[in-house]
Amino acid sequence: MAVERVLLAEPRGFCAGVEKAIKALAWMVRVFEPPVYCYHEIVHNRHVVERFRAQGVVFVDHVDEVPSGAPLMLSAHGSAPEVVDAARLDGRVVVDAVCPLVTKVHHELKVRARKGYTVLYVGHSGHEEAVGTMAVAPQSVRLVEHVEDVDDVSLPDDAMVALLAQTTLSHDEWAGIVDRARERFPDLWMPNRSDLCFATTNRQAALRSLAGRCDAVVVIGSENSSNTVALEQVARSLGCPRVIRVNDASEVPDDLSGTVGVTAGASAPEALVEAVVRRLDPSGGVEIAAVTLEEEYFPPPPELRDLLRGLEAAITILTGAPDPSAAVLATDRTTGAADVLNQLLEPA
Repeated sequence: MAVERVLLAEPRGFCAGVEKAIKALAWMVRVFEPPVYCYHEIVHNRHVVERFRAQGVVFVDHVDEVPSGAPLMLSAHGSAPEVVDAARLDGRVVVDAVCPLVTKVHHELKVRARKGYTVLYVGHSGHEEAVGTMAVAPQSVRLVEHVEDVDDVSLPDDAMVALLAQTTLSHDEWAGIVDRARERFPDLWMPNRSDLCFATTNRQAALRSLAGRCDAVVVIGSENSSNTVALEQVARSLGCPRVIRVNDASEVPDDLSGTVGVTAGASAPEALVEAVVRRLDPSGGVEIAAVTLEEEYFPPPPELRDLLRGLEAAITILTGAPDPSAAVLATDRTTGAADVLNQLLEPA
């Protein structure tokens, strides 16, 4: 390999929602005896999922696979209302790690449906986030994946129409559909603040800032990660000569040369990025291509906060000394998910 320089996108990797979800599941693993259950993959990254699986986490696609009284986490992608209700039956200890940005879209859909709108939801069929969101008001929502789908929606002339989106779409996927929807429905309602996740948008902006200078771009992340796939699409749309998505450094081809851009989807650990850069081994070093500084922080799920406070109180009563695990509530903002994975979830 004859890579001269690596352009490293910033921001990249874990977003605030992923940080929240990974840290929450890590604490459940620490607090409860295995198995701990998780509805769907906690985040869409093969390495993160396998790390948790090695520690006794069982990922399920149906809540009825979870025994009565068992600890259960709902994934960051958001769950259908009936799934949340079913999860809380039979004495299960449930922690919902849904990203607050997904919750915002759920709320918007619920309100628009209640007011009589038909909601065009721009998303990917079968994706967990899309499935969970559309289930909020299934009679009022229509899935739109492509520009031409807007014209296929059959509605009366006086219909009130709103447009919402899966948070992890690329701007390119969203923009064309918005333009066509506005043309067809002049009174189209849209939220004041875009549904597209700030982290997804920031990672795409960072990639755009470097792609034009690259002979190749390496995107790190799993194939079922929507925002990772969106990064691939962005790089290709910019005419980058070569775009490669990899799960880890072992998949980086050995014939790369010149200047290589590197970025990572929002659920890819920084350790994978570091390993890819080492594999590329640029003779001229690494240049950071930064477009913004992300300082957003999402606190632990309320159920987890209540759980840890109760644990602290019980241990204090029994021993007279506070439980060290309760420190998560005081130090969570400054503790990174990567550190939590390394400290609490070393492979068995």
